[in-house]
Parts: sequence; structure tokens; C-alpha cells
Amino acid sequence: MRREALVAATLFALVGLFPLVGEAYWLRLGTTMLMYGVLAMSWNFIGGMAGYPSFAVAAFFGLGAYSGAVAQKFGAPAGLAWCIAAASALVFATLLGLALLRLRGHYFAIASLVVADVLRELVNSATDLTGGGMGLNLPVPAMSSIDAQAAFFFYAMLALATITFAATLLAARSKLGFGLRCIQQNESAADMLGVDTTLYKVCAFALSAVFVGAAGAIYASWVHYIEPPDVFDVLYSVKAIVMVLLGGAGSLFGPLLGAAVFLSLEELVWRKFIDVHTGVLGLLIVLLVMFLPKGLLSLSQRLPWAGKRP
Repeated sequence: MRREALVAATLFALVGLFPLVGEAYWLRLGTTMLMYGVLAMSWNFIGGMAGYPSFAVAAFFGLGAYSGAVAQKFGAPAGLAWCIAAASALVFATLLGLALLRLRGHYFAIASLVVADVLRELVNSATDLTGGGMGLNLPVPAMSSIDAQAAFFFYAMLALATITFAATLLAARSKLGFGLRCIQQNESAADMLGVDTTLYKVCAFALSAVFVGAAGAIYASWVHYIEPPDVFDVLYSVKAIVMVLLGGAGSLFGPLLGAAVFLSLEELVWRKFIDVHTGVLGLLIVLLVMFLPKGLLSLSQRLPWAGKRP
């Protein structure tokens, strides 16, 4: 555990040097990469460790964005608003998990997919509170320059990514992680052996929501304006799943690696194939997932110099 923590600390320290590059493009890219990393690591709790195909990331992201935005609308400072957003996502996911996690397989996937649509319709109907379809403006932080604002949100997202990884490490090396792996292998057998599968699944589902909710709130403050189709976009759910599969589901560093690779592909394809970027990017990802079903981290076991396990 100490080794993984040391590697992660070094990695996040290096990422923290991004603002020193001095270019707005790289800073924006770095902030987006960290946000993607949070989404991927969060989904890894329920999808990678427990094996439940959740599509609720978009729902938690949008809920966090609007919870934080409404809190700031009523005068809460940004930091407090982000904490409120995380708490809102945590409570919502806990209550939702108690109902949805009775389902399995594609039934659970479909049920979790429609949650974002339900929340989006609720936000659209609450015009006085959320602005409805017109969206909601957020206050711009009073800082000396645009560069200072960009650096502020970069470090806010870096702090969130660091906390998310720490939670992942603690969960993976705890009784919770063991229980989730048992559920992934054979939930019925785990239940018969005395594993409290309901408790572990709800905990994993709640963990998959709390950090995403905070990321949604930080994103809302970062862009200063949100609307339902933006923050409740189902692509957030799809991207999170793809990033984890690219890096390696259930692993510690796989989601981070998958987020970096996915964002690199996204930027590269966008610049080279601007007219058909969605199709080309989708094809590249499908090929990677087909030929690397265990993620990019599995390449280390295929290298010629990789030692054989006894």
C-alpha cells in the first residue's frame, strides 16, 4: 500500500506542475484530464470492483453541478457549495442504491441509465430554482486574472482527484474491497458465505457518486454557466466506462491511465478528423477494448522482459 501511495504522490506532484507551462490550452487540458480521472476512478468502485454496469455517472455529475450552482445562487462560497454537492450526491446515491441494486446485469444498467433523464426533467421543471431550460449562471471568482482563475480550478480538480485516488486505495486494501471482489466473482456465493452484499454494493454506489458530484460542482464553477443537456449528458457515463476499460477495470492506476489515453485520443482525433471525429474515436476505442480486454495495464504482462509469475 505504501508503494502505491508513493507512486501516486509522485504522479500527482508532477501533474501539479502543469500551470508552470504557462499556456492556457495545456491548463484547460490538464483540468479536463483530472476531471475525467475522477469520473473514471469513481465508476471503478461500482463497475470495476463490484462488476455492476452503472450508467448513473451522468446523473451524479448533473446533480452535483446543480446542487453546487444553486448553493452559490443563495450565497454559499464555492468551497462550501462543492461540499454540499458532494453530500447531495452521496445521500441521493445511497437512497437510490437501496432500490436499484436489487437488480442485476442489464436490468440494473437500464435502470441506472434513465436516472439522468429523470433528474434532467426535474431540473427543467424547477424553473424558479434552477432556471429550467434557460440554464443557470454562476458567479465568477474575484481573482486577479483569467490565468489565476484557470490555475485555481486546476488545483481544485487536482485536489479532488488526489482524494478520490486515496479513497480508491483505502477501499481496495480494506474489507470493502475484498467484499466487492467477492460480489464480482459470484454474488450468490458471497451472500451464502455471510458477506453483506447489500451493504457493500450500496457503499460502492455511494462512493461512485460522491466524488462525481463534487467534480460536477467544480465544473459548473469553472465554466460559469450550466444547462441540463450539458451536465446530464449520457456521454459522461459512457466516457467513464470506456476510460476504465481502456486502463484496466478494478485496478488502482488503470482509470487514471485510461483517462489520460482517452483524452489524448479525443484531442488527436478532434484535430485531425474534425468532421467525423466521433466515429473515428469510437472505432479506435472499440479496437483497443477488443484487443486489450484487460486494459492497457495488461501490456506489462506481455512485454518480453516481464518476469513470469511462479
